[in-house]
Amino acid sequence: MKVTVFRKEHFNAAHRLNNPFWSDEKNENIFGKCNNKNFHGHNYELIVQIRGSVDPETGYLIDLKILSDIIKEHVLNRFDHKNLNLDTDEFQNLNPTAENIAVVIWNILRKQLEDKYDLTIRLYETERNFVEYDGN
Repeated sequence: MKVTVFRKEHFNAAHRLNNPFWSDEKNENIFGKCNNKNFHGHNYELIVQIRGSVDPETGYLIDLKILSDIIKEHVLNRFDHKNLNLDTDEFQNLNPTAENIAVVIWNILRKQLEDKYDLTIRLYETERNFVEYDGN
C-alpha cells in the first residue's frame, strides 16, 4: 500500500538573480526587478512530499514530527531569514532561482531520508509561482 504524506513549512529569504558572466544590462533584461542590486525577498512556502509504504507496525509512512525536525534542522535553520546569495554556501556560485532552491533543498533532504521514500519538493516563491522537483 503506497501513500503520500505532505509537510508544509515556511521560510523568508532574500536573494538577487544575477549571472556574473553577463553585463549589467543583460542581467536586468533577463531578471528584471529580481536583479535588484540591493536584493529582494520572498515568503517561501515549502511542501515536502514523501511517498512510500505504510509501516504495518506503526501505521505511519514516516513520523511527521521527525520529518518536521529534519526540515527545520537542515533547511529552515540554513535558509530562513538569510540572504541566499551572501549568507549560504549553496548559492555562492549558484543563481538562487526558485528552481535551484528546490533542487538544493531536495538534495539536502534526500541525504537525511531513507532510500525507501520517494521525495518531491514543491516550493512556492509567490502564491502564483511555484516549482516542483522530484530528483529527475
